[in-house]
Amino acid sequence: MSAPRRIGILGGMGPEATVLLMSRLIAATPATDDSDHIPLSVDMNPQVPSRIARLIEGKGDDPAPVLAAMAQGLEAAGAKALAMPCNTAHNYASAIRDAVSIPLLDMVELSATEAATRAAPGCRVGVLGSPALQLTGLFDRVLARHGLTAVYPDNPDAMLAAIREIKRGGSVDMARDILATAAEKLAAKGTSVQLVACTEFSLIADAAEGAIPVIDTLDVLVDAIAAFAFGNTDFAATL
Repeated sequence: MSAPRRIGILGGMGPEATVLLMSRLIAATPATDDSDHIPLSVDMNPQVPSRIARLIEGKGDDPAPVLAAMAQGLEAAGAKALAMPCNTAHNYASAIRDAVSIPLLDMVELSATEAATRAAPGCRVGVLGSPALQLTGLFDRVLARHGLTAVYPDNPDAMLAAIREIKRGGSVDMARDILATAAEKLAAKGTSVQLVACTEFSLIADAAEGAIPVIDTLDVLVDAIAAFAFGNTDFAATL
């Protein structure tokens, strides 16, 4: 078997989520020795301008040029594809694509496709993430192409507080309670499936589990990285 292809990771948004991606990727890789694992080039850059400040508060520097420069550096380092474990940062996916000649494994697009395998057209999909996702309509657009409707928690301030609590290493119990409550309320709204659509929430994704199927977007990205790295031609043809 040929060596797996190198993947570039636009990381640091946040750092724990980036480490979690790498950990899950290692666990998902069938390996008998070091050389069986996927080579990664990781730009762990916590100084990417705040996506929340830019998209929700309308202030701060534009993250797009920083993300584009990171992508170019990873391509120069030999990456054959890019992955970014931050759903909200995918609002800047077009700037990343325009900056490089290698594909971006788009976590939002891939997760919407996965949701479409679990929910019939016309169904409602719960989106558990930053309020910026609802504000920008990022998931609304991609889910609509599959005939699905995005539904969001009715407590955006609490969701944002939970994300910030995880980022600062605060009370995980508080964040878990907020995520669990949001998931329960979305289930009551008639959602057929729910997306854990913030990689901070991926750290506590089990809190969202209940009667409704839950898809962790970070797991979707892990599967896509493995498929591309090991040369899954069916997957590559969809990029």
